[in-house]
Amino acid sequence: QVQLVESGGGLVQAGGSLRLSCAASGSGFSINAAYWYRQPPGKQRELVAAVFSGGSTYYSDSVKGRFTISRDSAKNTVYLQMNNLKPEDTAVYSCNIDAAGTTGWVKEYWGKGTLITVSS
Repeated sequence: QVQLVESGGGLVQAGGSLRLSCAASGSGFSINAAYWYRQPPGKQRELVAAVFSGGSTYYSDSVKGRFTISRDSAKNTVYLQMNNLKPEDTAVYSCNIDAAGTTGWVKEYWGKGTLITVSS
């Protein structure tokens, strides 16, 4: 069983930085791809960033140039470095991974989410 634990959320002033971590616990698996989503208050969830097994990345236009997604495969941990935060970045941020087991299984997992509030 794989569990995701997110950390690093909180309150920050506009222009500040935060780093989110998403640690996947368990054994016998690796992360094929990882995604960070966010859901602003009263809005739909949106994909913010992704990192794939080959190392390629994706960013939404709204965060490109300000956010950086990275992974530590040895620790099965994914990070989202967020710089120059804006009030419109306020949202619940959730981690999502595509995990692959050594015995051939593939499954998607979600973290519970962490709130980021950016004050103006």
